[in-house]
Parts: sequence; C-alpha cells; structure tokens
Amino acid sequence: MILVTGATGTIGSNVVRLLTERDVPFRAMSRTPAADLPNKVQADFTDPASLASAVTGIDTIFLVTAPPVPSPIHDLALLKAARAANVAKIVKLSAIGTGEHFEDAVVGAWHLAAEQAIEDSGLAWTVLRPTSFASNFLQYRDLINTGDPIPNMLGSAEQAVVDPRDVAEVAVEALVNEAHNGQRYDLTGPELLTFEDQATIMGKILNHQVKTLTVDARTHLQAAGMPPESTEAVAIGTGWARAGGAAYVTDQVSSILNRPARTFEQWATDHQTHYNVMR
Repeated sequence: MILVTGATGTIGSNVVRLLTERDVPFRAMSRTPAADLPNKVQADFTDPASLASAVTGIDTIFLVTAPPVPSPIHDLALLKAARAANVAKIVKLSAIGTGEHFEDAVVGAWHLAAEQAIEDSGLAWTVLRPTSFASNFLQYRDLINTGDPIPNMLGSAEQAVVDPRDVAEVAVEALVNEAHNGQRYDLTGPELLTFEDQATIMGKILNHQVKTLTVDARTHLQAAGMPPESTEAVAIGTGWARAGGAAYVTDQVSSILNRPARTFEQWATDHQTHYNVMR
C-alpha cells in the first residue's frame, strides 16, 4: 500500500493516475476536503494525528512537500509518523542542484536537510531530483495569450527541462521496484535549452510569437509578492542555474523507463490547448 502526498499537484496527480492504471493499491493524501481524488485520505503536515492515521498500514510513501516557507518541517513530520508506523520506504521528490554551493549559500538547503534525515532514518529511500518542469510554462499562459512578454530569470543559461509525466513515471518505478532503493536520480529532459529556446518552440506550436523579457530573479519575485524567505531560496537556485549549474543532461529517465525522455516540444504540443491565443 502506497501513500501519495501532494496528490493534487503536478507530479502527484500523475502518480495517482499511473498507480490507478497499474492497479497498484494506494491512498491519495490531501488536506483539502473538497479534493476529488480516488482513495482519498485527508491529512495535514501540521496535524500529527492526521498523519498517523494516513500512514497506518502503509508500506511506501511518495513524499512531496511545499511548505509556505522553505523548510524541512513537513518532510520531518511525515518521516516521524512513518517511522512510528513501520513504513518501509520513502521516495522523496527533491530538486536538481540540491546541496550545491552558490555565492556562499546552499542550493535547496531545506531539501538537503530532509534528504539527509530520510537517509539516516533506517528506512529504504529513493531521492528524485528533477530539473525545471516543462509545465512551468503554464504559469505564463495569460501573458502568452495576450502577447505580453514572459519573464526570463535565467538569461542565456541552458537547462534540460523535464516533462513532469516522465518524473511521475520514474517515481512509480521507484515506488514499486526495490532496485531503486538507496539511489539519488537527477532527472532531466533529453536536450539543453535556453528560456528563449523554449519560448521559440512554444511560439512555433501556437503559431504566435512568445516574447520574453530578461529580469532579475529577486526583484521579479519580490514584486510578485513572494515572501522574503521563499524569494531568497528561489533566487539562490535560479542564480545557480543562471550561472550554468543546471546545464547538463542525464540518461536516468531513459535508462529507468527504457525509452527516450520526452522533449519540451512534445510537452508543448500535448498541452497547446491550454493556451487561448488572442490574435
């Protein structure tokens, strides 16, 4: 029995879909009573009693956390409940670059703290560190539809953006296969692209120019109202990537799934109906 946290999110919802298709027993955890999920269990990372109930009878956990302020507190809360319930394994969704040093700071410091706690827990574990999701382009749909420029926080840096569907498929393999225990995977797409490259590809598919505007990450995030602690964490990771830290491709998606990783163009083609371009 698998517990899927973050079950309504980008990766978690795909994990739920895949487990359903494979007829693997699971519970889908959500803190939202109205969430429309199969096999739903309502729980909150800030409520130890609800976590204890959620992990009862669970063998393996897919752990996705997104606390309001970057912190391992939610990961550690579920880890505590998991150990008390004799859960055997945790598959944690982390992020590429976690633990790297950039400008006297640690990239993904809160992910790193959670990873280390899980690795030291005595449970079996797998850590997934995907690069930037192709689906992040969905946040710009309104700007793209109206022809306004979308913010480019990465400048001319390259990265191998990954399709979240691939990340979810790797997650499911890690959840059901002990061969991935004790492994840390950097999950990337198959090709290096700049942000401008992504915009060009999207524009070609939509037959609509997608404009970009290079911005400073901290300034842009502050203006968007992001809390200071979150702004700093994102700016550190973005700075690391902008300096070329994420400019590499791995074969881990293809080797685990026995097929090529999806390209950004494939993702954009499959999701073009999410855009309603005003010509």
